[in-house]
Amino acid sequence: MLKNREIQLLEVFKRTERLMGNTFELTVVANNESWALQKITLAIDEIKRIEKLFTTFDENSQTNQINRQAGIAAVNVDPEVYQLIERSIRISAITDGAFDLTYGSIDKKLWNFDSTMTHLPDSETAKSMVRLINYKNIILDPQNYTVMLKEKGMRIGFGGIGKGYAAEMAKALLKMEGVQAGIVNASGDLTTWGMQPNGEPWTIGIVDPDQKNTPFSYLNVTDMAVATSGNYEKFVNIGGKKYSHTINPKTGLPIRGIKSVTIISPNAEIADAMATPVTVMGIAVGLDMINQINYLGCIIIDDNNKIYTSKNINLK
Repeated sequence: MLKNREIQLLEVFKRTERLMGNTFELTVVANNESWALQKITLAIDEIKRIEKLFTTFDENSQTNQINRQAGIAAVNVDPEVYQLIERSIRISAITDGAFDLTYGSIDKKLWNFDSTMTHLPDSETAKSMVRLINYKNIILDPQNYTVMLKEKGMRIGFGGIGKGYAAEMAKALLKMEGVQAGIVNASGDLTTWGMQPNGEPWTIGIVDPDQKNTPFSYLNVTDMAVATSGNYEKFVNIGGKKYSHTINPKTGLPIRGIKSVTIISPNAEIADAMATPVTVMGIAVGLDMINQINYLGCIIIDDNNKIYTSKNINLK
């Protein structure tokens, strides 16, 4: 009987905050509002701490220090920064370079994806733009925790993995603080743990690329992360064709043919990092890779609204 009374006392508490250039929504299950909001504040402080380390918008961030010294010298970084770069390089190897931290080397002047963009660069120009993208030219020294970019002009950026990492770290902190259930949602890259107050798993909507506020399907999850990469947020129409803001690091040209890729994983960092490379690799190659990795699931929607899933996904 007591157990039922305890369940009834539990409530959901939420807070939304602009962090890392995105909208984060933090949800916790607790039976005391002020305690819940205090824990959420701790998690937000943790995300702010991570943003300071990895942002390219702060001249003094360790990311910018590495970029400034490209082709010149190795930079000493915090173990946390070093380890995330190390894990990113492993993901680059698994995805054959479709995920690559050094994508920051692309000249943004040619890729602004707004109304001023009326034509694509020719394939030669595009290819020359991506010549500095190569994760193999990130030189790590595990003894001294230093990072060096081999070529002058190289730049790294954590846009493809940073939100997922921050969500995972915020979740770890909340769990350590005794929060038994919740969601950290970083603009659609989210991670869940525990159960809702009614004892049910969390219900997560998979975004419909044509109506981004309307889910096309739902997943019931707990202790899982979900991340979606889609062309509905940022794109350009040229000659009647829609081009995604996702650039293929090998050709320098934008991706076509896929509207969205959703990855389901026990870890938000992995989910975030794998969504873009599947888009780059294409449906057949991307799904083949996902099917070979334990604990990963994938849902792809192509330009004709056809849905493809990895072997372990059953959509309702």
